Amino acid sequence: MPIIDAQVHAYERDHPGRPWAAKLHGEAQVTGDEMIAAMDAVGVDAAVLVSPFTMYRYDASYALQVYAAHPGRFALVKPVDPTDPAVADTIADWAKTDGAVAVRIMMTRGVSEDPADPGIARVLAAAARHALPVNLLCWGRLEQVAQLAARNPQTTLVIDHLGLQQPFEPPPPAAPFADLPKVLALAAYPNVVIKITGACTLAREPFPYKDIWDPLGRIFDAFGLDRCLWGTDWTRATGLLTYKQGVDAFLVTDRLSDRDRAVLMGDTLQRVYKWKPKL
Repeated sequence: MPIIDAQVHAYERDHPGRPWAAKLHGEAQVTGDEMIAAMDAVGVDAAVLVSPFTMYRYDASYALQVYAAHPGRFALVKPVDPTDPAVADTIADWAKTDGAVAVRIMMTRGVSEDPADPGIARVLAAAARHALPVNLLCWGRLEQVAQLAARNPQTTLVIDHLGLQQPFEPPPPAAPFADLPKVLALAAYPNVVIKITGACTLAREPFPYKDIWDPLGRIFDAFGLDRCLWGTDWTRATGLLTYKQGVDAFLVTDRLSDRDRAVLMGDTLQRVYKWKPKL
């Protein structure tokens, strides 16, 4: 089965030609070539390359450069600004870009909490017109997401990182799955899918992270594996585990059958993003 990571990042060192807005937790750089080498070392065939908002804000130029060098291995996701009056044009242009499969709203970064916010509505409507899913970083905003899903049934909403706040370094939160009931409630909306990304960073037990499987099982049961996309959120998770551990935890567990793994670790992603890697 092809193993496809639903979220990885690549970035250069901070330099005047493409300066960082802020520092993302992790290595000083992970170039596209280095990300490919890391994927090859752990058996990941392809990945969705999410342009890192922390460093590059709405500029996806480095992700585009990486895609040009490795077009068969990466799909692309770009953050967009709901407060930008021209955001619909930005999305239209992005939809025409080779490798582009979705856009992203960083809802935890100063975005309106109003479910009727016209800027958010503009993004969701434009994405639907161009058949692009919208990824939502939305921990702490899950009730708002439910209303957005109800108001925009034509738009596929992809919940980032289980819909839960995840740590950058040890220890994990005392109650990492406290908002799980709010996450499960989103399964009622057929246009919502969920990324099982960064799940291992919520474990309080060491590899193979057995304590995450009961809550993950509840998510799988609520959404169905055909609405769940596995991934690691590499390189954000470097302070908590290795890339290999983030992959192998899902390969060695007895909580997934071989067919479950195929659906969770690649099939659903290819269907949701309407993309197949060239391997």
